[in-house]
Amino acid sequence: MSEEEGEGTGAEKPRYETLEDLPGIGPSTAQKLRELGFHTVESLAMATVRELEPAGISEKKALAIISAARSSIGIAFIRADELLRMRQNVLRLTTGSKALDKLLDGGLETQTITEFYGEYGSGKSQICHQLCVNVQLPPERGGLNGAALYIDTENTFRTERIVQMARHLGLDPQNVVKNIIYAEAYTSDHQMFLLENADEVIKENNVKLIIVDSLTAHFRSEYLGREMLAVRQQKLNKHMHKLIRLARAFNAVAVVTNQVMAKPDMFFGDAIHPVGGHIVGHTSHTRIYLRKASHGPIRIARLVSSPYLPEGEEIFKITENGIEDISEEEKAKSSGR
Repeated sequence: MSEEEGEGTGAEKPRYETLEDLPGIGPSTAQKLRELGFHTVESLAMATVRELEPAGISEKKALAIISAARSSIGIAFIRADELLRMRQNVLRLTTGSKALDKLLDGGLETQTITEFYGEYGSGKSQICHQLCVNVQLPPERGGLNGAALYIDTENTFRTERIVQMARHLGLDPQNVVKNIIYAEAYTSDHQMFLLENADEVIKENNVKLIIVDSLTAHFRSEYLGREMLAVRQQKLNKHMHKLIRLARAFNAVAVVTNQVMAKPDMFFGDAIHPVGGHIVGHTSHTRIYLRKASHGPIRIARLVSSPYLPEGEEIFKITENGIEDISEEEKAKSSGR
């Protein structure tokens, strides 16, 4: 192999398992980093120099530590053909509906954020529950053989619903419930704290799905008025970037749900918009707008934005069993929506 070939393909690199394994980190520094929420090499690889400052680490040392962590998990400049090979590591998680999976080119991607937004009762939390079950399925059934981490901000998580969905898929409800790590966030700061300290939990439990339901509820209620808008957006920005770093470091699916608001001054187009403005819009890779059909359990999912998929709509239904496809008869009835 030539020198040129060896450069980008990353020959043998040191593999660091714990913070103490990294060059320049002793027990005292490792403890300070853990207090800041950096429990794993993967989370340090996604850190910025500024984030390490509170640990009393100089800029030069911080750069060296982050660089070593990144080299360990292979974050560097690479050729596009190598990126193409790396993209093959991106996995997909089924929603439970073939129609919805088709809209998403096979399901929800790992290493990205998928946002579901819609009005109350549109099915956002129901999809989150279904994903918590589906992620535990084997790959041949559309799962990722992993656990789920669920941050709940509106007290919408129900184990009873998980049990129903698990039984329908022929899974042991007790095992399924064991593989969902749950935390209720009481404030926006608490919500951020939970995610900032989640790396060790994610690694130890083989978490392949990270859910924040809902992303914006606390931020919306705590930061009122235009004078608070800038602070709110800065915090949301930091929160979402932490989420995407975790998803990339652990090859997990990241899902957020979002509330909506009406824009009465809109004369053309849809007057319903997701909360969070451009910050949430730019950080969410895939955005799906959910709404009820005119009757029954049928829901309409519209793919609003994606880095490479075209906009489109699909219909599915929410039943006792969970997220399901609708029959041709039901489709014909709903076509008049």
